[in-house]
Amino acid sequence: MIKTGNPVISIYTEMTPNPETMKFVANKLLYPGKSIDIPDEESAKASPLAQELFTFPFIKSIFIASNFVTLTKTSEAEDWQDIIPTIKQFLKHYMEENKVIVNEELAATLKTDSSNIVLADDDDVVKRIKELLENYVKPAVEMDGGAIQFKSYDDGRVNLVMQGSCSGCPSSMITLKAGIEGMMKRMIPEVKEVVAESE
Repeated sequence: MIKTGNPVISIYTEMTPNPETMKFVANKLLYPGKSIDIPDEESAKASPLAQELFTFPFIKSIFIASNFVTLTKTSEAEDWQDIIPTIKQFLKHYMEENKVIVNEELAATLKTDSSNIVLADDDDVVKRIKELLENYVKPAVEMDGGAIQFKSYDDGRVNLVMQGSCSGCPSSMITLKAGIEGMMKRMIPEVKEVVAESE
């Protein structure tokens, strides 16, 4: 029998609309079907990968989802082209050694992305908002290395939380108002306004 060892991991980068963030995509599922937003070092306890990434002085925040990690660098950090080779090498070694990406038990104690899951006691409008976010918005913003989570709905106003590359992105407000708000108003007449809140 031939022993094959750990799979070879390849990682490529994708620019995001946010110049401070870079999306690192792996040929391996990191956090299937879920995402975790780690806005600072204190929030990193649920992810051993995030804890190690924060040892790089230029890392400001981390977002992990399906097969990618979105990193936000500090504004005073070097250009991405100087940082990317180091991060790619680090991620490749980390994943090839099959180290833990996210500790599920600790992650369960954090706020995760379950906010878009339709619950039995959601009213009809909230159900439709969550379904629209899950089916139309989530795939599009994940391509840009981010996430948008449902927070609340009250009297025509939808409150959303921006995560990953969407958080602090100069074009996220355009996406929110022109894209998401426009689509929601067309598809869900009860929606009058969509706003972003910080967590």
